[in-house]
Parts: sequence; structure tokens; C-alpha cells
Amino acid sequence: MTESPASKPASNGEVCPHARNGLKPERNGFLKSLQQQSRHRDRDRDEEEVHAALHHGGLYNRPFLESFEETPMLVAVLTYMGYGILTVFGYLRDFLRHWKIERCHIAREKEEQKDFVPLYQDFENFYTRNLYMRIRDNWNRPICSVPGAKMDLVDRVSHDYNWTFEYTGRTVKAVINLGSYNYLGFAENTGRCADAAAEVSIAYGVGVASTRQEIGNLDIHEEMENLLARFLGVESAMAFGMGFATNSMNIPALTGKGCLILSDELNHASLVLGARLSGSTIRVFKHNNMQSLEKLLREAIVHGQPRTHRPWKKILIMVEGIYSMEGSIVRLPEVIALKRRYRAYLYLDEAHSIGALGPRGRGVVDHFGLDPRDVDVMMGTFTKSFGAAGGYIAGKRELIDYLRCHSHSAVYATSMSPPVVEQIITSMKCIMGEDGTTIGSDRIRQLAQNTAYFRRRLREMGFIIYGNDDSPVVPMMLYMPAKIGAFGREMLSRNIGVVVVGFPATPIIESRARFCVSAAHSRELLDQALSAISEVGDLLQLKYSRHRIQPSGARPFDDGVYEDVDD
Repeated sequence: MTESPASKPASNGEVCPHARNGLKPERNGFLKSLQQQSRHRDRDRDEEEVHAALHHGGLYNRPFLESFEETPMLVAVLTYMGYGILTVFGYLRDFLRHWKIERCHIAREKEEQKDFVPLYQDFENFYTRNLYMRIRDNWNRPICSVPGAKMDLVDRVSHDYNWTFEYTGRTVKAVINLGSYNYLGFAENTGRCADAAAEVSIAYGVGVASTRQEIGNLDIHEEMENLLARFLGVESAMAFGMGFATNSMNIPALTGKGCLILSDELNHASLVLGARLSGSTIRVFKHNNMQSLEKLLREAIVHGQPRTHRPWKKILIMVEGIYSMEGSIVRLPEVIALKRRYRAYLYLDEAHSIGALGPRGRGVVDHFGLDPRDVDVMMGTFTKSFGAAGGYIAGKRELIDYLRCHSHSAVYATSMSPPVVEQIITSMKCIMGEDGTTIGSDRIRQLAQNTAYFRRRLREMGFIIYGNDDSPVVPMMLYMPAKIGAFGREMLSRNIGVVVVGFPATPIIESRARFCVSAAHSRELLDQALSAISEVGDLLQLKYSRHRIQPSGARPFDDGVYEDVDD
């Protein structure tokens, strides 16, 4: 990557101005209040790719590289046209269904209930009926094996355009798994974790049949939480049986009326739900944009609460470590600097980053070399890097003691299953090196190498890839609605399972395939998958990038030199 003034470290240790170019400059906004020199004039305004590099002694201890290339104009126009055509034909099909010319498969009100308040909103289901159903076969595929580097799928067919499915009785064997969040490869049925979980199942059983506050608090629950606190470098931690509920049920216990929540616009649905249930005032800042966040913080301090202008009881900033749909990493050093300056609280969701980032696998805090005590509320899940289930909240002892009494998840939820707890304990000890082996460190290193290799190869092929260079979540842009289903089907026909995502889960012109790289993937498996991706990319004309990296086998971790490619 060619260095620009925005990517070079300042000679005097000051914060460098940040280049803003491409379609989405707001993704890479920098903390303007910390800038101590005037902005340089942008040198690359005509580039469509946002490729930011920050490396200075003030906030970052490593380069921060994120890429968000602009959607080509022709592709954007054709994507809008594709959705327009689908919408027109959708209304035509609804017209035919209304007059019983075409058979209707959707849930409808009974004739005798037509005067009641409708249970089904017809317009809200329009997308599901006419767009999602056409490509529904790409989702909800039954798996009949461990979701490791390879998996087995139950074969199914549909005779009514995906409204219903029939199972053929056959199994699709050895499908390369590029969709599961199995970052460190601990989702396995052999090895230390599986053996330990089996032994605990015999000793404790599977179910606890009680809450932690009654008679469901097992000794292994205490062991897990103590180990987790040591792993994260905090005073205390507590675990919950469901990752989604960890956010949605604990945020209302932390904030309420008279409090302000500042939420990233791309935060997960569990964070959004928790914020709404809390009754707090919610304001949204642009994704990973520190200028937008600081503006909201200033306004909150200056103006206070609406109407009364009293100071906010509490200001809570909510961000994620890795954003699972964008592949971007939170600008945590800048968020912490803002949090300190304006005396706000920070809630960090490390669902995807814990285990997957950092030299010790301890998440985005470890990735940037920061002090865990600078994060007021550390949240994460065990469902990804640990190959288990559930979530956790960690921080100061006073915080955890408060949540044990006031969190609905802690008071009413059934305790975590013993074999799941043992899976977490064993995998965490592997990551920490307390099992007497180097399995954990080897897998962390392997994941980093696989991530760098996979991202670099996709860019060399000419695909548009979103996200941070260190993120194992790799979104590859598809754009057009017809290519969402086509890509998933073509990849499965080549024995590769992928996740495809479209509107409304993404912006309407930013449909994508989302790959999840794992330490369990060997270089041979990745090469096989990359070969198939390139073949399907040529078939469906998905290589949209106008900037291709020249292949270089001698520099596996170098971003290479960009070469302009004609449309």
C-alpha cells in the first residue's frame, strides 16, 4: 500500500490527520479533538477505496487497516433495477393471488375473523413472500455433523419454489465450512474439550433444572467465572446461558430513564433491543466515526436532558469489537480517549472478537494492547471462539455483584448446562496455555495467518472485500439480488458452504457473502475454497474491484501494490 500523509506516523508522536476518501468516509472518522496540527489536503479524493492506515505512539500500537471500496456506479444502477423488477413482479403475483389465479401459500386471516385486528401485516410480509422465498434454499440448511472445517448437510429439495422442502434421505458429505463462527476450531467432537465435556456429562448430567440463585449454582460455574475473570484481566465476571439475552437483559439493569445511550449504527440486534427495553434515551452515531460520537457527547454534556436540561444521570457508549456484517474492528483507543474526556461509560460487546483477536486471544482490548480496566462493561459470548454456548459480563466486582441481584438473566434464567461449562473451561485453559500445551497459541497464530492469506487472495482475484485486515469475518460484495441465491447455490454445488446476506439485513445495494475464517482450515482447504470462489466469481461476474493487488508469493502478509483495472 502506498503511504500517504494519513498513513505515516507523526515524527513528534502527535496524531496524524486522517485521509477521507471514497464512498463512506464516515466509517473512518478520526478524533478531531485530539488533532494538534492542521488537516492536510486530501491527496486521494478520486479513489473509490477507503483504505486507512493509522500507526502512532499516541493511541495505536499497530497499523489500523480497513477497506471499504465504493460500489461501482453501473453495479449500483443494475442492483436498483433488479430490486425494482422484483418488486413489480411481486405486486403482480400478489394481484394474481388475491384473485385466486395463483395459489397462495402465505398465512392469512380466516374469513370469519376479517373484522378483527389483523395478525398478519400484508405489506410487511411482501419481501418475505416475493423475494426471500425465491432464494430461501440458501438458508436454514440442516447440518448433521460437527460444524468444523468440513461438515455434512442433509440433502433437501423443493417442488413449490421453496415454500416447503422434502428431505431426500441423502447426505452431502465433506462440505467445506466457510460460514460457522468456529474461529479457533474448538467446535469438535474429539480432543480435550470433547472428552472433558463427556466426563462432566456423566458426573453432573446435562440439565441443572434451577436458577443460579436457588440450587443451580454448581462448583464448575464458580470455577468458570473465576477463570474468565483471570483470562480477561478484570476483577470479576458472571456467565449467562444465552448470548443474545446477555445484552438484551443486562443493559436494562444498567441504564434507565434519565440515562443516555450512544449506540453505533451497526450494533447487533441484541444491543438495540437491550437499549430499547431500558427506557433510556438512545442516540445513534455513524459507524466507527469518532467525529460523530464526539459531537453527540458534546451535545449531551452541553444541553443535558430534553426539556429540563438537567445533566444526564449516565452516558453509556455501546460498541462491538468486530462488527459481524461489516468485518470492521472498533476504533477502541479513540473510543476510550473520548470516554475519558467526557466521563462517559463504555459497554464493549466482544462476541466475535474474544478469542479471535489479540496475540493472546483476549479480544480487541488485547489486540490494541489496552488496559481492560478502561472498559467499564466487557461483554462477550462463548458461542464462537470457545465452541460452546452462552455469554458473559465482566468488569469491576461492584458491577458484577449488582448484576447478580438485578439482572433478569441472572435471577430468572436456568443455569448453564454442565457439559457446556466444561467446554468453556477446557477451551479457555487451552487458549491461556494452562493445559500444558501450545494448542491455544498455535490456533491463535494459525487464525491470524489464515485471515491474512484469505483476504489477500480475494483482493488479488479482484473481489471487493470489506472490513479490517485482521478480522476473520470477511464480507465479499455481491450487490445484485439475483446473485445472492446464485452464489450460494453454485458454491454448494462445488461442496463449499457459505453464508449469503441481503436486504433488509444489509443496505439494499450491499448484498454480500460473509466468510468466517477458522484456525481449523488448512492451507489446502483455503486454496480449494478460493479456487471455487474465483470460478464462481468469473461465472457470475462478481469481480467488481477496480483496484487489484499484484500477486506476490514472497510477501504473504504484505498488502502489495495497487494496480488500476479498467471497468
